[in-house]
Amino acid sequence: MYIGLSEGVIESVDEVWPDCVLVTVRLTSPRSQGSEGSRASPGSSAPPVGRALAYPGLLNAPVAVGRRVLVNTTAVDLGLGSGGYHFLGAVLAADVVSEEADSARAAGCGAPTAGRGAQLAGHDRPPRPGHIMKLRYTPLQFATLAAEEPGGAAHQALKGFAGLEGTPVVCCELHSQVPAVAAGAAQVTGDRVRITYIMTDGGALPAAFSSLVRQMRAAGLVHRVITCGQAFGGDAEAVNIYSALATAFALGDADIIIVGMGPGIAGTGTPLGFSGIEQGQALNAAVSLGGLPVAVPRLSLADPRDRHYGMSHHTLAVLEKVCLAPCVLAMPLLAGEAEDAVHKRFKDGHRHLTLVDDGRPGLEYLTEAGIHPTTMGRGVREDPEFFLAAAAAGRVAGKLSGVISGHFAPAGVRV
Repeated sequence: MYIGLSEGVIESVDEVWPDCVLVTVRLTSPRSQGSEGSRASPGSSAPPVGRALAYPGLLNAPVAVGRRVLVNTTAVDLGLGSGGYHFLGAVLAADVVSEEADSARAAGCGAPTAGRGAQLAGHDRPPRPGHIMKLRYTPLQFATLAAEEPGGAAHQALKGFAGLEGTPVVCCELHSQVPAVAAGAAQVTGDRVRITYIMTDGGALPAAFSSLVRQMRAAGLVHRVITCGQAFGGDAEAVNIYSALATAFALGDADIIIVGMGPGIAGTGTPLGFSGIEQGQALNAAVSLGGLPVAVPRLSLADPRDRHYGMSHHTLAVLEKVCLAPCVLAMPLLAGEAEDAVHKRFKDGHRHLTLVDDGRPGLEYLTEAGIHPTTMGRGVREDPEFFLAAAAAGRVAGKLSGVISGHFAPAGVRV
């Protein structure tokens, strides 16, 4: 086990979002052994400076310039895909505030005892009701009111829950697929569809970490966010994926439900050792509860790794080994090399229903909304097949949702 910890000092507060703050921090005294990638090189006269994210609701004092803090540097130390961020674990000295913080106090920004900083940290909020613990059995565990429990938003409605009644449930492997799915559904329905996004705990746990969630909310692509399992920070909290799906339906305003983890994914290069395998579990849950399961395949002609070229081995594992019932496999219109590469691994004759649609209008809608997701650093232009598959799934779900009149007439069907 490795954990990178360092003391540091906040040099500036750079961005403030709901439940999340981006700061610049100067690391002063590493407390752990391991990679030196995030620390000053030997002989350096100054400690390294880096970006760090803070979740004020999980901290013991407000974020302010000059505060000494405990910084978790593990992901940067190991070169993992956290976006290059450290994370603040605790404020070490609440009484250490620089002149910049004093000035900020006068402006009502970043003050240590009142104003926006204290409000973000939750110190002026009454304790939340509820007894469901998240981040369980860790020093940061906290209680929250789950939608399912007495007093929760869906408690009464869930008592009479009988099923999803055919609601399309679009299941993604990666967080970067979610905006394209939502855009495809919005585009094909003329913005008449209401979408609930269920963020699972296979990737980042705080919903506040996702810039894509903020952008989708601002663009009106997502109308409700439910965080389930150990994920937290949504409009509603749920205990597991089954109750999250039931909650999305019980709250009464979801024409389409999108399920997918937060940013990040764990992988090992083996067929089953990746956190995105939960896509198959979500598809199973959708079937069990009477929803219409729609799988988003992971496609790419730009990924240099052979196991992800064409149709990813992750998608093959989900569809062939994890998903227990037939589902709708949404595929984009492909031709030439792209079509050959995909069908080289995933041949006709499987048990899933393949519905083919044109994802391009969905991606145009996404671009017009000002949302530009990336996967492994590649955007729509560099890896079009990846995003076309997600947008096609959104369009398929939009047509199956019943929001628009007329018969579902996809561009092509293979069974």
